[in-house]
Amino acid sequence: MLYLIIFTLLIAALTFTVTSQQVFGAKPKGKRLERMLKSQHYKNKQFQNLSYTPSFAEGYSLPKVMYSFFFAKKDPFLKPHRSVPAVQTDLKNLPKSEDVFIWLGHSSYFLQMDGVSFLIDPVLSNYGSPFKFFNKAFAGSDIYKPEDLPNIDYLVITHDHYDHLDYPTVKAIRSKVKKVIMPLGVGAHFERWGYHENQLLEEEWGTTLELDHYFTITFTPARHFSGRKFQRNNTLWTSYVLKTPTKKLFLGGDSGYDTHFKMIGEKYGPFDYAILENGQYNAAWKYIHALPEDVIQASLDIRAKNIIPVHSGKFALALHPWNEPLQKVTALGKENNLQILTPKIGEVLDLNKNEHHFPVWWQN
Repeated sequence: MLYLIIFTLLIAALTFTVTSQQVFGAKPKGKRLERMLKSQHYKNKQFQNLSYTPSFAEGYSLPKVMYSFFFAKKDPFLKPHRSVPAVQTDLKNLPKSEDVFIWLGHSSYFLQMDGVSFLIDPVLSNYGSPFKFFNKAFAGSDIYKPEDLPNIDYLVITHDHYDHLDYPTVKAIRSKVKKVIMPLGVGAHFERWGYHENQLLEEEWGTTLELDHYFTITFTPARHFSGRKFQRNNTLWTSYVLKTPTKKLFLGGDSGYDTHFKMIGEKYGPFDYAILENGQYNAAWKYIHALPEDVIQASLDIRAKNIIPVHSGKFALALHPWNEPLQKVTALGKENNLQILTPKIGEVLDLNKNEHHFPVWWQN
């Protein structure tokens, strides 16, 4: 019994020591927590989705999913057998007159429109987790580093998972960032990491912010979850509607399919471009990560002219082949007469063009 007590105390001490590191962020408190408690989306000590959202779909359980990950035979193409094709665009010297989208891998991308720059969910480490040895990036997919970034007018965060909010990246670019846009609660992480309170634009679903140069951004629902330690949903997750003087974009963030897409389409659509998460999916967790056919339906619901799929091409967070997300969504998009845009990592997508053509770079 004595040895068991000592062992338990050692495990507890080790857990506390590890989870106290800065990478795990901070728990909301004070005025931030007071705001959260007043939110209509915060109930039973956590944020809630609009619809009931179980962790696993019907017929699945945690033991069954864990068995698939650790004991079942893996697909031979879970990871690419050669380097992922990528283009090293000089982000610092892009002409301010150009309106561009540049994918940086996984769910990270750079937007510049009407001279205003946005950086969304940057993960420029070569791993997508709190630990360097876990969830390593595919060869060739991590060519962009924090030092490659220009000054950023708005850093935009959709939620606080490690593959969307990367501590080393946001710490390294702090001096380059003017303002940070994030869902309610996430500011606690940024304040611990040295960002000033007056840099943080932290709101909940339904809020519209007036930005520089007549831009607006609206916080809209997503169907997902959050958390960097053991407690889930103590910060909000979100999608965004970004309006410029000339364009309207939907920034999807992680989300399972639900009625909110149709609501967003009816209230804010149609959209010139929609950046939607497509990858790291599984039938077991379809309520929190859209399957490719769900991405197509969401595209139709929000009435998007052009769809840019992200959330693939850099990490293996699910069991499907690494290139299956792009294979499936492009095929389904063609069947539904949708314009699916698939630039390589780093390739410039001109947002002022009416037609876009990209090679099938993931095929080999």
